[in-house]
Amino acid sequence: MSGKQESVVDVQGTVEDGFEPVRDAFAANFAQRGERGAAVAVYRHGRKVVDLWGGTKHGDGGGDAYPGGPATGGADAVPAPWEADTAQVIRSATKGVAAVVPLLLHQRGLLDLDAPVGTYWPEFKAAGKDRVLVRHLLSHRAGLPVLDTPLTPAQAIDGVSGPAALAAQAPAWPPGADHGYHAQTYSWLLGELVRRVTGRTLGTWFADEIAGPLGLDLWIGLPAALRSRVGRLAEIATPVPPAASGLRVRPKRAVADAYRDPASLTNRAFGAIAPPPDENDPAYRAAELPASAGIATARSLARCYAALIGPVDGRPRLFAPATLTLARTEESAGPDRTLVVNTRFGLGFMLHGPSSPLLAPGSFGHPGRGGALAFADPESGIAFGYLTNGMQRNVTADPRPQAVVRALAAACHAAG
Repeated sequence: MSGKQESVVDVQGTVEDGFEPVRDAFAANFAQRGERGAAVAVYRHGRKVVDLWGGTKHGDGGGDAYPGGPATGGADAVPAPWEADTAQVIRSATKGVAAVVPLLLHQRGLLDLDAPVGTYWPEFKAAGKDRVLVRHLLSHRAGLPVLDTPLTPAQAIDGVSGPAALAAQAPAWPPGADHGYHAQTYSWLLGELVRRVTGRTLGTWFADEIAGPLGLDLWIGLPAALRSRVGRLAEIATPVPPAASGLRVRPKRAVADAYRDPASLTNRAFGAIAPPPDENDPAYRAAELPASAGIATARSLARCYAALIGPVDGRPRLFAPATLTLARTEESAGPDRTLVVNTRFGLGFMLHGPSSPLLAPGSFGHPGRGGALAFADPESGIAFGYLTNGMQRNVTADPRPQAVVRALAAACHAAG
């Protein structure tokens, strides 16, 4: 970048032959795109081919103090390095991970995607929601991205207030008629549905049935004993072109206006918890919020998606062919009432498109606001996970993972 010293970060980890461009793009994120601490992992046909990390463990550049605590103070504080087992909050990339649970419940015959939500959750039928289907929750078509009265951070994590508020909430549009990103309410909608069907919380079900058997460092509800492994998030500046990798950095006027207008559906959806929660708070990280508070390592994100599409270490794939088809068949497309751009969703997953580029047209996954990204591409056998502690002001197409994805695409093309 003109007039600025490029930072040099010692990138750690391994890449298999042919995937060196991924390492180069990852290193360039630190030198050119403002990255502070990050990790990326790639599986191909069930085998790990990229596993890289670098920078500082904490987005604020501080050192470790105590598990889940603030940075050590003073100008002489030594930044804690990002290590091989460092995990991070993945924000909305949690949504794709969480969607695996209801899809597997459907695969096992325990959940009907075309049944009204009220079949499993009778209180939900109130206020004109008797025709909201399970598939509407997963495809952001339920009409429930906002709450008339936002929840406090304490209410958001108590396991009771969110479901109760949504049971009483009237839809913002006729359910099924349109789509709009359920930025925060997805947590309580999906979480309560799973609890009603299984008798277990979504985070517990995921831990018992998916993370445990696969050996994943991936939690929806972080155990207290693991707090010290997780870095702190920090807001950082978004670079201007050319460091933005050719992606749009300045949003369209309609998008910018929606974020500025406190009465807009956009602001109200992202503001369903008010004031905004402290994502570095141990209580927030321990909460089971399937929309936003998952915590993972990059290799476990990639491994989870790899297990959806094929065998990993001799374990059979999680998604049967019919379930994989459901996950990535388009349910919602076009102007998104919340995000004010065109989006595409399958059942619980974002699909490849201009506003959220993945690897290829058949890819499915989910970004996290500020920089995380995870997806799978069945045709190439690729599964991808990227996470960061430096939150830039990007929602669905952050320049840092996008640069790495383009390098990955070139490497796959060269490999044939």
